[in-house]
Amino acid sequence: MRILAAYAHPDDECFCSGGTLATYTAAGAEALVISATPGDAGQIHDSYNTTRQTLGSTRARELEDSCAALGVQHVQCWDYPDGSLAHVDITEVVDRLVTTMTEFQPDVVLTFGHDGGYGHPDHIAISYATEEAVRRINEDSTNTIIRLYFAYFPQKEMLLVEELSNWLMTKDLHYRESLDFLKALSIFAEESTMLRYSSDFVDTNWYPPGFCIIEQGEQSNKLYVILSGKVDVMREADAGSLEPIAQLGVGQFFGETGIARQQARNAYVIAHDATTCLEFAYQQPTLFEGRGEEALQNGEQEAPIRPLERIHATHVIDVREHILQKIEAIGCHRTQFPITPSMFPRDMLKRLFGQEYYVRIYPEFEMQTQL
Repeated sequence: MRILAAYAHPDDECFCSGGTLATYTAAGAEALVISATPGDAGQIHDSYNTTRQTLGSTRARELEDSCAALGVQHVQCWDYPDGSLAHVDITEVVDRLVTTMTEFQPDVVLTFGHDGGYGHPDHIAISYATEEAVRRINEDSTNTIIRLYFAYFPQKEMLLVEELSNWLMTKDLHYRESLDFLKALSIFAEESTMLRYSSDFVDTNWYPPGFCIIEQGEQSNKLYVILSGKVDVMREADAGSLEPIAQLGVGQFFGETGIARQQARNAYVIAHDATTCLEFAYQQPTLFEGRGEEALQNGEQEAPIRPLERIHATHVIDVREHILQKIEAIGCHRTQFPITPSMFPRDMLKRLFGQEYYVRIYPEFEMQTQL
């Protein structure tokens, strides 16, 4: 089998099809990954190793490293403008794709759906261009028809707030993580929710000294990790009498016990200094939520009931066996995702990224006349 994956930016190949590419190349497939742009308009999370002037060439090298981790044998990084692919003459892009496909002779082509995953104009542009290229080749072919698949991202019901809380319960009390982990976690959480791998509401909030972040007795609906500052953990035995329990600082979590055990909060957590926290919640809080044990809460200790999204995928690929390759490949894009597979529990990674979904576009499914 020969697989061609056409995406817009370096790193798209990982999130959309990393596990699929690793699975099929391990079984003997030959693969080509195309990035239509060098990704030079992206974020820079590693400013000591690249600048805006060198980001494009750096990301092209990262793409090669990522594809090597996935077992992909051929890589092309094109030079269309990042962020403006939708404004490029689509005929030129289609012609270039047709030429490449004619030379490589793929059996399968993978790309974004027309929604671009989450609406990114470059993703949408490469989707339409790739579909048109495949259509043109298939119409002119008298031999094998290329099978075209759109990457699809259904909303998953997985919650990082629960996964992380359960993981933390296996760690020592007041477990502390490194700054590298905090950096990776914040980026990891953003991507996971944006691509609908998880259903959490993830936010970052600043609290002034003395602010009561958690009140004893209220419902447990958030997990916190401290990015800056310190907090005091205090327990109220008698009315108005607070007993110090612990002081937590950067890299330490709080709130996991109530989430994991589905219990009310067992202590106060008060900002000692000006404190910033990365927060994971079941859902976005409303502006009128009350505080305290008796207050009505929006999103109590269990996840709110959400209607299940009907999954419209025609194919699901189980990539759990190659999950570490996928995460390693993501981490090869150091300027964007400074993560390593060892940072997160393997079981959590499998649940989060262990399936990749596709919708087959060509050949079209025929309407069945019998059940």
